[in-house]
Amino acid sequence: MPAASSHRRGAASTDRRPAADPWKVDLRELGRRPGSMRELERSVPAREGWGVEMIGVPEDALVELHLRLESVMEGVLVTGEVVAPVTGQCARCLEPIEDTLTLDVQELYAYEGSTTEATSEEDEVRRIDGDFLDLAPLVRDTVVLTLPLSPTCTPDCSGLCVDCGLRLDDLPADHSHEVLDPRWAGLADRFTPSKEN
Repeated sequence: MPAASSHRRGAASTDRRPAADPWKVDLRELGRRPGSMRELERSVPAREGWGVEMIGVPEDALVELHLRLESVMEGVLVTGEVVAPVTGQCARCLEPIEDTLTLDVQELYAYEGSTTEATSEEDEVRRIDGDFLDLAPLVRDTVVLTLPLSPTCTPDCSGLCVDCGLRLDDLPADHSHEVLDPRWAGLADRFTPSKEN
């Protein structure tokens, strides 16, 4: 009988854990005593939709977390660095872009029932869910707000030639196209020497 009771307690404890979500952090090891700290080093696959129209973090690409979790009176303060690979397309020449973002993060996750939680609007503060906090929304927001709406492969990318569509940076400096007024096209054909002569 005692063994069955112990088994039930263990099962209840296991059920409280998130279903293998690497973005969720178990705070039971940290505790609630202000000043308690924990270092977190983790590589986590990115979720879908972390980007803007022309650039973003590919789904399942590994995002590196180098974070410190510190227990404070109102919740858990998360500070540190996030390193995320991004891929996309140059807005000027349409060439593929690959880069790595290194971003600083600092965010307070409020305890349920804390003064911060009670006096803040729903979207003003991140909240701790039971014994866990979810880092994914913080990292996603930080990455997306950093991404350029019009990314370029180089700061001085010249884009594409409006006439032939080739990348201007790959063409000679004197690249040009003769622009002929269509009203004179008939005369130009008449006075252009034939290639057969």
